[in-house]
Amino acid sequence: MGAFNAKLQSNGTYEPSSTAIALAVPPKSGYTEPAFEQTHRGKAKILVVCTDDGKLTMANGRVFSSGNHPVEVLLPLRDFEAAGFAIEFATASGEPVVLEEWACPAADAEFTAFLEKLRPALMKPLKLDAVDRTLKPYAAVFLPGGHACMVNLPENKALGDLLHTAHERAMPTVSLCHGPATLLATTKSAGKPFPYAGYKAVCFTAATDMLMLPTLGYMPGRMPWHPARKLAEHGLTITNYLELGSVVVDRELITGDSPYAANALGKTAAPLAVEWAAREGL
Repeated sequence: MGAFNAKLQSNGTYEPSSTAIALAVPPKSGYTEPAFEQTHRGKAKILVVCTDDGKLTMANGRVFSSGNHPVEVLLPLRDFEAAGFAIEFATASGEPVVLEEWACPAADAEFTAFLEKLRPALMKPLKLDAVDRTLKPYAAVFLPGGHACMVNLPENKALGDLLHTAHERAMPTVSLCHGPATLLATTKSAGKPFPYAGYKAVCFTAATDMLMLPTLGYMPGRMPWHPARKLAEHGLTITNYLELGSVVVDRELITGDSPYAANALGKTAAPLAVEWAAREGL
């Protein structure tokens, strides 16, 4: 297969082409150290909801070997940890978190070290329906992106119920890139409306997914659906047209548009989680 074709793996899935990886994955993560004026002194944790299924079937039937994007996961978590929070992972089944390992910045030793520090927790997450339904142990819910967060999390009722609780408690709810697709899980909670109707947010655009990524061999075909479009259908206003690293805060919902926003997202969200935990006496 050519340099601009997604790479067929022995298990029948496709990873991005070498050209796509070279263009999309910088050698360094872009992380900068935070300078928080206040840090969390209590025992509250950050609930990180990740995917346990990295296989996204495209519109043409080919399967993209995806996962959560490692930069989108780790950069905000470095800030949450620096702000004094413990981190707890959860997946739909309780099986290990699946990461897009090919998207790791190869020349970033600090990034690699933090990933290996978290590896044991990534391998043993909670099952979503075992998470405390009140969310009382937590100060924020973090929903990182990567295309595979579209596989089963938008259909997960347990996640939907947790997000409704977070909304009702005005708990910081943090997401970026394709991660806001998981907000659609709230539509699976019987008798409850989509809680983010009328909110503003940013996410990865349908235009970029359609025009750039299949052409460059990032994915083996067109997307099966587009998070930005489905969220808009439910009343969430997506404000960005490009991926420029922007972050938007609307009430408890804190969103970033792409991996380029990962550094700023954590530095925006972590202090808000500190403030929320202090108000709640956590």
